[in-house]
Amino acid sequence: MAEAVLGGLAKKVTGWSIALAVLMIIVGIIAMLAPWEFGLVIALVVGWSAIFNGVAQIIYAFRTHGGLHIALEIILGIIYIIAGVYLLMHPVGGLLALTLILACFLLVYGIFALVLAFRIKPLKGWGWVLFDAIVTILLGILIWAHWPFNSDWVVGTLFGISIFMSGITRLMVALALRGAVTT
Repeated sequence: MAEAVLGGLAKKVTGWSIALAVLMIIVGIIAMLAPWEFGLVIALVVGWSAIFNGVAQIIYAFRTHGGLHIALEIILGIIYIIAGVYLLMHPVGGLLALTLILACFLLVYGIFALVLAFRIKPLKGWGWVLFDAIVTILLGILIWAHWPFNSDWVVGTLFGISIFMSGITRLMVALALRGAVTT
């Protein structure tokens, strides 16, 4: 009886996971087909996130700090809100900035991964970390070298690829779990 209940629960959970995976795959494909539009959506989401974060920062300042700390927290919250409003009013400029930030992030991440690869060099699989570092650095350099002319497609395309691959991964894991439970 317990096995039947667990099997039913696992089937229900994996069913929701499969549905989410299919949705992620569809959204990923749409983002890759319409990278400009998705890039603008991402800029707007970041803008709203900054506004909400700024409001939370100001609330946090009043609830947890006193003196100079409260003033600094409020200033930080106001900066977040101003940046968020700017992104909402100028999503194309925000997309340009996000593309440049992405290039910087990839370069920094790639350099850290490169250092890590050589630090773990004697270990099995260190070459994969080195490969990841080289690809990430090259991707960062390519984005940086073609900025701002690539801003209309980079963020949306990379978001689409990421969501698509995450959807495929989720689908494969859910199907494997469902198969393991039924056997």
